[in-house]
Amino acid sequence: MDSSFRVRRKSGRLEAQAICDSFRHMQNVSVQIIRFVDSSFPGWVECELIDADGKRHVIRDKVPIFMTGTLDAKSLYPAAGNMQKDGQEQTQHATDFRWSHVCCYRKRIGIIFTLIIFLNILQSGCGSPKSPQIPIIEFTKIPPAAQGGRERVDTVSGRVKGARPGQKVVVYARSGPWWVQPWPDKPFISIRADSTWSTETHLGFEYAAMLVDPNYRPPPTMDVAPTQGGSVLAVTVVKGEGAPQLAPVKSLSFSGYDWKVRTIAGDRGGLNNLYDGDNAWTDANGALHLRINKKNGKWACAELELTRSLGYGTYVVVVRDITHLDPAVVLSMNTFDEWAGDQHYRELDLEFGRWGDAKRTNNAQYGLQPFFVPGNVAAFVLPKGTFTHSLRWESGRASFKTVRGSSTQPGGPVVSEHVFASGIPSAGRETFQILLYVVASENSPVQKENEVVLEKFEYLP
Repeated sequence: MDSSFRVRRKSGRLEAQAICDSFRHMQNVSVQIIRFVDSSFPGWVECELIDADGKRHVIRDKVPIFMTGTLDAKSLYPAAGNMQKDGQEQTQHATDFRWSHVCCYRKRIGIIFTLIIFLNILQSGCGSPKSPQIPIIEFTKIPPAAQGGRERVDTVSGRVKGARPGQKVVVYARSGPWWVQPWPDKPFISIRADSTWSTETHLGFEYAAMLVDPNYRPPPTMDVAPTQGGSVLAVTVVKGEGAPQLAPVKSLSFSGYDWKVRTIAGDRGGLNNLYDGDNAWTDANGALHLRINKKNGKWACAELELTRSLGYGTYVVVVRDITHLDPAVVLSMNTFDEWAGDQHYRELDLEFGRWGDAKRTNNAQYGLQPFFVPGNVAAFVLPKGTFTHSLRWESGRASFKTVRGSSTQPGGPVVSEHVFASGIPSAGRETFQILLYVVASENSPVQKENEVVLEKFEYLP
């Protein structure tokens, strides 16, 4: 053994003693619990510890070592943890460095700290391998920031560090919801031998790349950005390149308000519907007509939204008869904020149709999202004729009412009314939308052109 190694060994022994001396005066050591790794009782987790020199250490051990609560694969990560001091036992360690009287915490934690010290010395003195690398996923090519749709695609690329065999990359693009890319039935992207990855993607305003275990099952859409935890080992979210590009729209004036008419395809009702700007227009009396017709062998729908947000208040729409609509055609009038996935897009709905079921008795409903929560939908039967529908939106309360005729004056015959007082979204950047579209239906597909007429839209603060 040469003299330089003896100096390093001596230096390492002094470093170990110094670290132990600092541990002796600490009440606990903070760690970051980064993921759940094994469900064997009482559960095993992987933690990250940064020492005083800025070096990163990865520790795998039982949950009670790091916290008093419980954790599982569904818990949110990263989570705060700590290793609490439990006495100042003196333990004799017999190693090549002949450390003695090394301070420790409870027996298991003392072993962990000793291994950390030993690794520090080996790294600085003997050139041994570094601690296990925490996985990282990066972007190397980011597509433009643009409103989504099936019309435009681009390539997104990146690389990963610290990936293990069998792990994959999953990419989401945000345009309203987060949509898995490039398709729900092809969500997994292989990692090449040089640690790079690449895939085709539809455009969005933001993009998320995830490193996942083989058992991960990505949902087709997410309301909020994906986060690390469980089978998701690393996540990176970036904004699209350049100024946001919005899809072209057609301008329309109706009831004294300016509206934008959709011209690109969109997913709704289990279908990717075409939207034609010519399928929304006003007549000589100012009434709004919405139509579904055939275009290049496929049904084209109608959608328009206000150019500005109105917020809390009363929204009133007078609609002529809708009972003639095909079972697979739905008229929806709703608030919607594509940037508020955490509040279910601030969506409050007035909807009319039979949702593809010709035998369905109810042909109208009030609702708020998510629709699958019990009590979030109030369905009713709307008879033939013209009706005035209203939504009164207040903080913590949404009141719906349908009265017969074309008037909002008190005393009109009430067909249905309902008040929601739970799960009401707060006002934000939502706009009011009106859509006539097709839903998926094997038994009752659309058979003919469909049209509805809205006589008036009114807003009262």
